[in-house]
Amino acid sequence: MENQGLVNLEIIDLVLAFGLVLLSIGLARLMKVGHEGQMLWAAVRMVAQLLLVGYLLHFIFAVKSPLPVIAILLVMGAFSLQVIGGRIRNRMPRFYQVAGTSIFIGCGAVTFLFCAVIVRYTPWYDPRYLIPLAGMIIGNSMNGASLAAERLAAEMRERRDEIETALCLGATGRQASQSAVRSAFRAALMPTVNTMAAMGIVSLPGMMTGQILSGTEPVVAVRYQIAIMCAITGAVSITAYLILLQGYRHYFTQAHQFRDE
Repeated sequence: MENQGLVNLEIIDLVLAFGLVLLSIGLARLMKVGHEGQMLWAAVRMVAQLLLVGYLLHFIFAVKSPLPVIAILLVMGAFSLQVIGGRIRNRMPRFYQVAGTSIFIGCGAVTFLFCAVIVRYTPWYDPRYLIPLAGMIIGNSMNGASLAAERLAAEMRERRDEIETALCLGATGRQASQSAVRSAFRAALMPTVNTMAAMGIVSLPGMMTGQILSGTEPVVAVRYQIAIMCAITGAVSITAYLILLQGYRHYFTQAHQFRDE
């Protein structure tokens, strides 16, 4: 008899799956990469965080109030900001202020638009929809935000002589840093563009795969995947744009002089 619906994974199945991570760590050790401890810690942290979130969502889904859902979203946003800060070595001035407001506005606006206008479920704070969708939007925007911030810092440092020359010739801070901002924005969008280009032929997205495994019709799953990918692209672009729009200004004084590092 064929299996119907989603196949339940037992603990032993997860142990076998985790063996693939141990295999990867063994290969890294064989190649003397030197990051075996980081890989093991990341895997253990992933398991602990997902188990914690799973049990937490079990209770959140039963709550009929928007306050716990909003609190979860704020924690997700704060944690994403902490992760971005940990990834970047050379930070722009006022990094946390710039990145925090950009993620809040970019991801918040796109999540609200997607949930309230496109999906149109009721109530709007239904955690079964809002939390997973917001998580995908914030998670992908986090990558774009880190790329935008890191690339802008690198470009401003490497092009300092060029920028100061332009300032001496009468250019404003915006005009002098235009090339650096454009390069950073291109870098922030590139992973999302590559993902869209490969989607469906090279790879099947996680959301679509999960819906199909749970018994959803493939065409319905495809529609959801197209919609969420469009939302992710919008959130990444808005978040990166806001980071760069605010970020470059903090490199200059009001007199359009390059600030000392």
